[in-house]
Amino acid sequence: MKISDTKKLAAITAALFITVTAFSGCSESANSSQTTSSISQAAKSDIDASIAAEDIDVGYDEESSVGITFADGSASIDGEGATSEGETVTISQAGTYILSGTATNGRIIVSADKTAEIKLIFNGVDITCSDNAPLLVSKAKKVYIVLEDGTENVLTDSASYSLGEDDSNTDGAIFSKADLTINGSGTLTVNANYKHGIVSKDDLVITDGNINVTSASTAMEGKDSVKISGGTFNISAGTNGIKSTNTEASDKGFISVTGGSFTVVANNDAFEAETVISIEGGSFDITTGGGSANASMKSDGTPNSDWQNNMGNGGGGPNGMGRPDDNGNGTGGEPPAMPTTDNTGLTIETAANTTTDSTDTTDSTSTSAKALKAGNEVNISGGEFKIDSADDSVHSNGNIVITGGNISVASGDNGMHANGNLTISDGTVDITKSYEGIEGSIVTIDGGTISVVASDDGINCAGGSDTGSTDRMGADQFSSQDGVELNINGGTVTVDADGDGLDSNGNFTMAGGTVCVCGPTNGGNGALDYNGTANVTGGTLIACGAVGMEEGFSDTSTQYSVLHDLGSTVSANEKLTITDSDDKEILSFTPIKTWQSVVFTSADLKDGETYTITAGSQSESVTIDGIVTSNSTGMSFGRGHGGGRGF
Repeated sequence: MKISDTKKLAAITAALFITVTAFSGCSESANSSQTTSSISQAAKSDIDASIAAEDIDVGYDEESSVGITFADGSASIDGEGATSEGETVTISQAGTYILSGTATNGRIIVSADKTAEIKLIFNGVDITCSDNAPLLVSKAKKVYIVLEDGTENVLTDSASYSLGEDDSNTDGAIFSKADLTINGSGTLTVNANYKHGIVSKDDLVITDGNINVTSASTAMEGKDSVKISGGTFNISAGTNGIKSTNTEASDKGFISVTGGSFTVVANNDAFEAETVISIEGGSFDITTGGGSANASMKSDGTPNSDWQNNMGNGGGGPNGMGRPDDNGNGTGGEPPAMPTTDNTGLTIETAANTTTDSTDTTDSTSTSAKALKAGNEVNISGGEFKIDSADDSVHSNGNIVITGGNISVASGDNGMHANGNLTISDGTVDITKSYEGIEGSIVTIDGGTISVVASDDGINCAGGSDTGSTDRMGADQFSSQDGVELNINGGTVTVDADGDGLDSNGNFTMAGGTVCVCGPTNGGNGALDYNGTANVTGGTLIACGAVGMEEGFSDTSTQYSVLHDLGSTVSANEKLTITDSDDKEILSFTPIKTWQSVVFTSADLKDGETYTITAGSQSESVTIDGIVTSNSTGMSFGRGHGGGRGF
């Protein structure tokens, strides 16, 4: 077909939109918190996630194109710029090439001038290669793969390659040493039995297509960057799903997604970027390492010693069975409760993970099975996420910034973990299962709707655990409490934690928002736990837990608060109400676990006013007699008077 002016205009318009959205929101993210991290790293504002009109353009002039047809053990060529030897075709000139037919042991090799731009139209082509990459781009400026509408295209390699000096680093079924773009509305299936599926040693850009990749190792890699604005992706990976590996520059090694539909089953990480993961839109169904059923942590805070062996049964790769069910079978299903024994019921071998491709280093064993993992920043401003991960669901060695999206995760370790700052200003975060729910050095919540279920701490600032093992896989240690903060300025937060509900190894400040905590049933943890001060100046909080280590707010606060221990334990699912002297309800909450101690604060509390706390058959009165009112006699001594304890 010939490209029309309408298609050109549509491509240019779409590219302009992607360019604008790729840079939008940066200032909002940067200003979402008044507290900034001391870590100087790459952020979303440092990367160029724009997509050119040419990357979206699917048009071509059929009359000037070169036709290549595979059939009967050979390849016929209609035009100039390519040669064939048996079923091996070598393209040496810039231009457009239309490929069709079937090769049982063939290859496409692009070896052109370094200034050449080449467009490959996949028009129903099926190529199997027994000893090398079915598509190798050894030299070109840029290569486009256009998936013709309505066509099925398949590239398949074997489990071993026979490589020479010129292609010794080739390790993907589609392997490009140049920039690579995939677009069009057709279907591309890549069966990568050797190692990787689709590899570009420069930029990998995908704007459309139905793309199915089954790989022994990584499914898709762009060394300098991966940019995706559309398409439907079904990925089954023996190690990583999608990754970018450049470690040489802060503006490279990133993954940017502005649209698309993703189903990823990976034995290791699903999305891994050396610098930044930026997601503005799309839908994501992600399972890693066998899912949260193969948890890296047991609920008692000790490592699950079998999980690294079992993560290779995550369902990914050529022999994978898909997402595991409750019994470890690859048929789907909701994740079971956090395992409390070493044996998860799965018996398979550890998978070898290529942390970077063979062009960079040799394969090494990885024990990381995270859903989203970045070296510098994970930035999510949109998208729909369903994540079931054996390891952290969202992880950054630097910062995490959430400004939108609907994120639902079940994690065998942390729901979200940042070594630096973790900031949520909008969107929905629903952590249905985790060891620790949200963890960072500085956690700031400015908005959004957040729900956390954790077998240890719900929100933890500084890492580590009061009850867990410090040598567990994924346990990032923080050497100092300086600069450690929990800040809640807005949003709605609900926490169900078996450890501490809200835990800061430094300070806790609350200036707004609504927080409900269903805390621990054991006296060794508290609904609130902090080592510095806990100041409340606004917002509403009600937190229930056991008696023993309960804490209230500090007397340096400006909003009234109460820490009160009832005379006996309250049964689960009994409604708690707090009413004033006129019997007006000020606060109410229905904890789903037993409790005896409650801390609450609200702008409606007034000095000198008497309030009635009613829960089940118990009803007790408390009169506000200062900025902090407490009857607690626990080991934390009520913690309503400033300084910190060292527990």
